[in-house]
Amino acid sequence: MKVPRLFFLAAAISLGLAAFARAESAWLHDYTKAQEEAKANHKLMLLNFTGSDWCGWCIKFDKDVLSQAKFKDFAHDNLVLVELDFPRRKALPTEEQKQNRQLAQQYEVLGFPTIVVLNSNGQKIWQFDGYFPGGPEAFIEQLQKLPKG
Repeated sequence: MKVPRLFFLAAAISLGLAAFARAESAWLHDYTKAQEEAKANHKLMLLNFTGSDWCGWCIKFDKDVLSQAKFKDFAHDNLVLVELDFPRRKALPTEEQKQNRQLAQQYEVLGFPTIVVLNSNGQKIWQFDGYFPGGPEAFIEQLQKLPKG
């Protein structure tokens, strides 16, 4: 009797970890790779300029919107997600730091969080500076208004 319960418990944990790993790996850090994926799959590219380990509004936006299942489901089908991080307590590879600084300059990022959405051709179609209120529903509603392709 205990063996089947242990088996199901182990299976449930494995599925949960797999879902967690999939959600975590949804964010790319290589802009060029993300561009290729967006173009190949005709998806919008969402750039999240963040200070993940120090910016209170960034952490709140991640918790309230980006980490929510509703947003993750929408993003999986519609977006290529790119995290462009500017941490203070963790080190990023030198090339990633250089890329992130260059992109922040290119898109005139003045603060965090800043969201930039590009079409599959790499043209900026929307930018929002600061915390986006209203939870995942409001954020998804805004993204759905943007032109596709």
